[in-house]
Amino acid sequence: MARQEKLHELLVHAGLTVVEDVRPGSLFPPEAGWRIARGIAEPDSVAREALDAAWWRRLCDVDSEFLVAVLGHRIGGNDSLWTRVRYVGGGVPGLTGDPGFMALSLDGQVLLAEVPGADGPRVTALDRLPERLEEAAAAAGRETEVERAEVWAAVPGRRAWPLHWAEGIGSNPAATDELLIRLLDVEVGFLHGCGRPAVLDAAVAHPDPGVRSRPADTFRPKLTSDQWVRLVRAEPSPDGRAFWAERARVWGAELPGDLYDDLLAGPSRALAAELAGLPAHHLPSLAADADPRVRTAACARWEDLAAPLRERLLADTDDEVRTAALLAHHTGLPMPREVFAALRDPRRALERCRLAPELEVELVRDGDAEVRRALAANPGLGAHGVAVLAQDPHDDIRSTVALRPDLTEEQRAAVRHDFDPTSMSHTLPWVEDLHGDTDAMRRLATSSHPLIRRGVARARHLPPDVVARLARDEDRTVRLFLAESCDDAPADMLLEVWRWWDGSFSHPDRPRSHPNFPRTGLLRYTADPSGRMRRLALDDPESTPADVARLARDPEAEVRRRAAEDYRLAPADAVRLLNDPEGYVRGTAVRNPRLPARVLAGLLHDRDTACAAVTNPAIPVPVLHRILAAAATAVAARR
Repeated sequence: MARQEKLHELLVHAGLTVVEDVRPGSLFPPEAGWRIARGIAEPDSVAREALDAAWWRRLCDVDSEFLVAVLGHRIGGNDSLWTRVRYVGGGVPGLTGDPGFMALSLDGQVLLAEVPGADGPRVTALDRLPERLEEAAAAAGRETEVERAEVWAAVPGRRAWPLHWAEGIGSNPAATDELLIRLLDVEVGFLHGCGRPAVLDAAVAHPDPGVRSRPADTFRPKLTSDQWVRLVRAEPSPDGRAFWAERARVWGAELPGDLYDDLLAGPSRALAAELAGLPAHHLPSLAADADPRVRTAACARWEDLAAPLRERLLADTDDEVRTAALLAHHTGLPMPREVFAALRDPRRALERCRLAPELEVELVRDGDAEVRRALAANPGLGAHGVAVLAQDPHDDIRSTVALRPDLTEEQRAAVRHDFDPTSMSHTLPWVEDLHGDTDAMRRLATSSHPLIRRGVARARHLPPDVVARLARDEDRTVRLFLAESCDDAPADMLLEVWRWWDGSFSHPDRPRSHPNFPRTGLLRYTADPSGRMRRLALDDPESTPADVARLARDPEAEVRRRAAEDYRLAPADAVRLLNDPEGYVRGTAVRNPRLPARVLAGLLHDRDTACAAVTNPAIPVPVLHRILAAAATAVAARR
């Protein structure tokens, strides 16, 4: 708000009356105006004359109002606001000079601007703006091969935003492995989405630990087991090695036996002892270790321990070890009242241990709701205890009981539970464990509980009858999960989900990228009332560049964005979409390889577009290497 107030103060000082701040909406966007004012992708017919009173009169509407933006007062980033102002003076507003301004008539026909330049203020005056922009786009689209070669020979040139290039160049699909490996010494953010084996090999072997760890420290690491192992071995910190080994196991990597040997032999033995997948032959030495933390970790593998080792741990001199052993022991054997009463913190026993029948009867009716809440998910709870808690007065306790794996579906349906269908849900681990069991999937697909049906829908493969049932499920999240996760999801359901879902963070391309998603017959949606359906028309193999051109002028921004990403887009249309009112349409157009080289080279030198422009696959690889060299120099200078 302070920045906005400062802008309003500046405008008032210039002799203007502030009416309101407005979003671009369907107007010409400030970002595109600044670009023209700087001389990037501008029409050839720009007037460089002084902005006299005549130009200002042409700018104002009948109420003496127009739109203005001031350099350095960008409220809202790339989609910065216009400020609607009124000017009743007879001369020129006091906007000239620093910091620079841009003004647009309310009908979008007149654009005036003055911005600082290397050779003094740069003045822009344009009337008939939409018409001139169309002419400029058409002219740019007629670029020849010779002209393109001349443009690329001069890149990167003098004006530059090399730090933005460093941020974006790793996302250019045309970048070679060699270039990306060079980029590791400059900027490593691109590794979050990189799946190239050679580049990942270079990253995990890099001397900088920050580079080595980056491909592993992502939402979904794409490292192979061998790369994980090399990452662990290269980590100098013992605790770090144990940490990365644990991460590797979480992501399904297979660790060799000698790596476990090395980890257990080091100073982080206690951390290594907790690793899943630890070979069983290490357990005797862990159970007898001098460090009580190691002996405690051994208790987590209770079923793999020989009886003498269990007895030793149950009689351990350390209280933490004895407690861990006791809890593990009573996951199989009922815990007597006297043992339970002796526990300093009984909560873990309530959550995981089998309890003596008389103790369980007492606890499921305990007056403390926290006790009953802890018991509700205990896998060792007896049938009587489950039945009592299924009638508990607390809704959250009954809701926990309703998700127990030991209930029949008839019992589950009888439990009054609360479930918010709009809440974020995760697959229940026990349902996921049954994904490969056809009979279990068939049974659970009929469950009265949506969360269980949602878990079934997450299976990679399901029997045809289960797929058919879930595809008609009344809970649309079940249908969504089926579309995202199940390779057997039917085409008609995928199309139905597409009408209201455009992809999630974890499944960004589904349902549209699903192998069963319709690919033919989509041209019939070209004139569909829903913009979401019109977007599909360009996926049809029979669609043409003419269809792309038509949808590039669609009234709905999402449809224009779909056209903006199409490689059949005409160069002139690509240039025109750079001035689209919606920022995400402009951002997509910047990345389209059909952009003329002269325009694309200019975008590399614009602060708002430099990062996106460097990802455009039309940039020749030798030019990318020159751009990277400039970026490397700039990054080194900042360090």
